[in-house]
Amino acid sequence: QVQLVESGGGLVQAGESLRLSCAASGRTFGIYTMGWFRQAPGKEREFVAAITQSGGSKYYADSVKGRFTISRDNAKNTLYLQMNSLKPEDTAVYYCAADLGFSPSNWRMYNYWGQGTQVTVSS
Repeated sequence: QVQLVESGGGLVQAGESLRLSCAASGRTFGIYTMGWFRQAPGKEREFVAAITQSGGSKYYADSVKGRFTISRDNAKNTLYLQMNSLKPEDTAVYYCAADLGFSPSNWRMYNYWGQGTQVTVSS
């Protein structure tokens, strides 16, 4: 089992940046595909980005491609999401999740979830 704790959310203006972190404890962090998802009020949870165990492959939703960057540091058991050029439509609770398999964009296949961190982007 792995425990996940997100941090780094906050209130920013459109065009600004934020860096989310997800600290993992428990089983070996490096065995998991890791992903970021988000959920806005009244909307379904949606895929944001995912990264394979070694970090060699990364996947992004079209809506964030070119603005967000996912990365991981397996030595520090930490996942990151660098978010640049933020837009009001990026406002949501952001969750990190761990997947023992490989279904990068399917939130239903992820095994472990953090509690989420709020990101609010004002116009």
